[in-house]
Amino acid sequence: QVQLVESGGGLVQAGGSLRLSCAASGGTFSSYAMGWFRQAPGKERAFVAAISWRGGNTAYADSVKGRFSISRDNAKNTVYLQMNSLKPEDMAVYYCAAKRTALPWGIPTMMIEYDYWGQGTQVTVSS
Repeated sequence: QVQLVESGGGLVQAGGSLRLSCAASGGTFSSYAMGWFRQAPGKERAFVAAISWRGGNTAYADSVKGRFSISRDNAKNTVYLQMNSLKPEDMAVYYCAAKRTALPWGIPTMMIEYDYWGQGTQVTVSS
């Protein structure tokens, strides 16, 4: 069983930056592809970014390309989401997710593909 704990959310002005972290425990982190999703009030949870367990492959939602960056440190069992040039429409609860996979370069982008989820961290962007 893998436990995921997100941190780094908060209140930021539009145009600002935040870095989210997701610490994993209870499993072999380097065997998990990792993803970030977000859910705004009244909306469905949506894909934001994903990274393969090798760390070489990444994928992003069109809405965040060029502004967000996902990375991982397998030695620290942590995945990060660097968010720059934040917009009010980025405001949401951000969730970290893990998918155990034998594919070192796989980058799952659908919620149903993931096995474990964190509790989420709130990101609020003021205009």
